[in-house]
Amino acid sequence: MENNTTQLQDTIKELETKNADLEKQKEVLEAKIKWLEEQFRLSQQKKFGASSEKSNPNQLELNLFNEAELSVDEKVEEPTLETIAYQRKKYVGQRDAKLENLPTETIHYRLSDIEQVCLCCGESVHEMSTETRRELKIVPAQVTVIEHVQHIYSCRHCEREGIETPIVKAKMPSAVYPKSLASPTSMAYIMNQKYVEGMPL
Repeated sequence: MENNTTQLQDTIKELETKNADLEKQKEVLEAKIKWLEEQFRLSQQKKFGASSEKSNPNQLELNLFNEAELSVDEKVEEPTLETIAYQRKKYVGQRDAKLENLPTETIHYRLSDIEQVCLCCGESVHEMSTETRRELKIVPAQVTVIEHVQHIYSCRHCEREGIETPIVKAKMPSAVYPKSLASPTSMAYIMNQKYVEGMPL
């Protein structure tokens, strides 16, 4: 019985010693945490805090940019502005006249032999017309007109005997800007001149 009591007392003392050590470690860690928090707060204040070089709010009231307003004579009447409206005439064929002296490169887009088949009846289709789009191709110090000719096909068999006549167009690259002379090269040239070279348009 006495041995059990002695062992129990020893265990209690050992636990009390460990508890005291843990309390000391806790105090040390809490002190370190407070120190780190203070260092973090100081670094944040130094990084994002208000600058000591503050401007005087009275300086904002200085009349630095209103010399014209100060020198205006209030007795003199302001001049009357007259608005002039006009309409610009659009001349038909003016674009073709500007392009006629430029070298022209023509690109044809046709259906392959395998694609020249009517989707309705399976018969072969024939070329019925074309659609042409013009754009300007710009090489530094050289401008060329590129004509994109899209060939359009229809089926003679369906034209004679069918209710509907399917029309097939050969694939052609889309325009950069519809109904304009803009091409990828001309757009790149203009953007380079304006935003890289700083040239006015």
